[in-house]
Amino acid sequence: MMTQVSIQSNMKEDLKKPFWNARRLAIMAIFIALSAVGSFIKIPSPVCTIGLDSAPGYFAALAFGGFEGAVIIALGHILTSAVVGFPLTIPLHLVIAVLMALWAISYRLINKKLGLIPAMVVATILNGVVSSFIMLPMGGMGAVIGVMPFLVAGSAINVVLSGIAYKALKQSSLLK
Repeated sequence: MMTQVSIQSNMKEDLKKPFWNARRLAIMAIFIALSAVGSFIKIPSPVCTIGLDSAPGYFAALAFGGFEGAVIIALGHILTSAVVGFPLTIPLHLVIAVLMALWAISYRLINKKLGLIPAMVVATILNGVVSSFIMLPMGGMGAVIGVMPFLVAGSAINVVLSGIAYKALKQSSLLK
């Protein structure tokens, strides 16, 4: 009963705060900048857009909220794609950015319901396996199978980095 009352009072306090406040914008700006840095660290692959841009978005989804993580991870993908000239076309990269935003939100929700390890596994599968099927119309099943190992590896690295950082900072005053 006591926890239900405290949760309800926290929700009421959150509703009173303006959605776009300086703290939220600053957090997002910092993590978008980290995504930009990560976009220059590439994992060699046939599509050249797999990099370490997603870890900040995944971390932000866990630490600050699904919306923040979704925005950061989507912009991180766009930055990574821009660095190499949008090899899969801008519209397709926008679709991928939306998918990655959904994966970040899923990562947060699964972490809340089942814990960090299941969330990491599911996020890696969603981003590494499910997202590779975006190649199907462009190159058939051969392209899907060709890109999947690289995408799974890149996804796993990003998710594990975000999970380690989150676990290390979870109890600190930085995430309060």
